[in-house]
Amino acid sequence: MQDDAQVFVISVAAELAGMHPQTLRQYDRLGLVSPSRARGRGRRYSLRDIATLREVQRLSQEEGINLAGIKRILRLQQQVERLEAQVEALRAFAEPGHRVFTAGPGGEVVAVPRGTRRRRDERSTAGALVLWRPSGR
Repeated sequence: MQDDAQVFVISVAAELAGMHPQTLRQYDRLGLVSPSRARGRGRRYSLRDIATLREVQRLSQEEGINLAGIKRILRLQQQVERLEAQVEALRAFAEPGHRVFTAGPGGEVVAVPRGTRRRRDERSTAGALVLWRPSGR
């Protein structure tokens, strides 16, 4: 079974996490653990959700962290995971022989082997000026 497979109903998830189902509902309302919903709007939890519930319980009981702090910790952990995946994807471009970048036909960044040039698309406007601005600014 995959960690992200949403298969457990709330009663089973609560038992596996060692919590009361009402606690899971409260965590869902607070945005700590947001399970998927079935057709009848019933919550469906994955193994990953259950592991997160156990981590929430550990942080709360053993570390004494309040729920707002736990929510922030979980959000930061998710951000770290996304950034690590992004770094791994970028490392593939930085390996020897793939250090040269050029613009693709849609404006995307494309890695090309050293000593080669990307052929200009005949449909593109020759000599067009492209202004690049980082997103979010």
